[in-house]
Amino acid sequence: MPAIVLATLNARYAHASLGLRSLRANLGELRDQAEVVEFVIGARAEEVVERLLARRPRLVGFGVYIWNVEQTTRIVALLKTVAPQVAVVLGGPEVSHELEAQPICALADYVVTGWGELTFAELAGRILRGAPPSTRVHAGAQPPLAQLALPSDEFTEEDARRRNVYVEASRGCPFKCEFCLSALDRTAWPFPLAPLLRHLARLHERGARQFRFVDRTFNLKVETALAILRFFLERIEASPADPPFAHFELIPDHLPERLKDAIASFPPGTLQLEIGIQTFNEEVQRLISRRQDNAAAETNLRWLREHSNAHLHVDLIAGLPGEDVASFARGFDRLVGLRPHEIQVGILKRLRGAPIARHTEAFGLRFNPQPPYNILATDRIDFATMQRLARFARCWDLVANSGRFARALPLLLGESPFARFLDFADALHEATGRTHAIANERLYERLHAHLLARGVARSEATEALAADYLASGARGRLGFVDIEPRLRAGRAAPALATALPRQQRHLRR
Repeated sequence: MPAIVLATLNARYAHASLGLRSLRANLGELRDQAEVVEFVIGARAEEVVERLLARRPRLVGFGVYIWNVEQTTRIVALLKTVAPQVAVVLGGPEVSHELEAQPICALADYVVTGWGELTFAELAGRILRGAPPSTRVHAGAQPPLAQLALPSDEFTEEDARRRNVYVEASRGCPFKCEFCLSALDRTAWPFPLAPLLRHLARLHERGARQFRFVDRTFNLKVETALAILRFFLERIEASPADPPFAHFELIPDHLPERLKDAIASFPPGTLQLEIGIQTFNEEVQRLISRRQDNAAAETNLRWLREHSNAHLHVDLIAGLPGEDVASFARGFDRLVGLRPHEIQVGILKRLRGAPIARHTEAFGLRFNPQPPYNILATDRIDFATMQRLARFARCWDLVANSGRFARALPLLLGESPFARFLDFADALHEATGRTHAIANERLYERLHAHLLARGVARSEATEALAADYLASGARGRLGFVDIEPRLRAGRAAPALATALPRQQRHLRR
């Protein structure tokens, strides 16, 4: 039985916690006494505690994040009630700031803030030796990254084959965007390249194919980025039938020619780039300390869309201080014109410790006091309008980002994408009363009715949506067209083969 259990609740099974595995890899002589145990959001607190206690641990360490803090609080409360002798240690970004305001921190025995590897190892050793410290809160030591062991062997064979493997090429960020906790970093620190490449090779040898880099600024150091891209290209060329897939987050306005050449070499379905635009409004950028050359970012996005096979996932944030709906709409329409594969419309959140809070009074920022701390209103956007934007974001993900409506979406968006899609999101919510769990066929039917109501010819709307429906692989019944003759004629082929995993889940629905 392990003396130490490292636990967390992931948003989905596919997410394998990098934080827990990094902790175990750096436990030194205690590593073999530790076990990583993961759960998924929605698991019953009683069952989680039962599974934890079945291992008879002396110490349980929880990774706490914005998405799991509420449920983890209930689990910790239950664990301390039925097994008060088990030491509970918390770590993670959610408990690294504003500890005094958090019930979960009051319940736990110890909290490690910031970087955890060395400090947790030392704390765990003292607890297991029977000499626990009297101090409850421990600031995580930040060693040179060369001193940290990479978690190459902490992922199981099942993790490697069936889950996303998260990787760090660096920590920190040199930029100061105030909505992000990385604004608190002094700079970015790279992991030494040679050990990092050995780490990637080991993961690949063990069967990992889904690699997701968590770096905020992957392309900050071009030489390092090129070496990592070459690593993946070599393995794609060596095994085109079983290629790895890599996800990176890029700075949008920094794309030198050498990096372009490497990105252009990736075949379809092997590379995804997450690119944070967040806002095109230069005054808002100044307010939140975001440095971005909008013209260069736009040029780079256009080049990536036209000259590479990379799947482009681009982020915008609604509710930033100083930005009204008209400004956000202009930025959204500008981004739609660049044709990224996905636009992730995020609603501003007040992460604990993030400097965005300094604008609260000046711009009337009103945040949800409960996780995920989303913005509820500003001096430019009232509560009701912010709710509409939140529904817009969820509806956009359901329709546009899903990849299911390639033919019908242009008919819906026309020359005013934001205004016309907001109109549809409002209509869909009025008709269904929800923004999720909408039956697949009903979604197609509501979109068909909306297109007709907005003046699209019936034949054009019907043909586009029927083709989209068949291409998605769906085989139900639609109220506005008989699908059976098209099925018999083989008018469309399923689109699953070329979709990325997240879109495949949408398509299967």
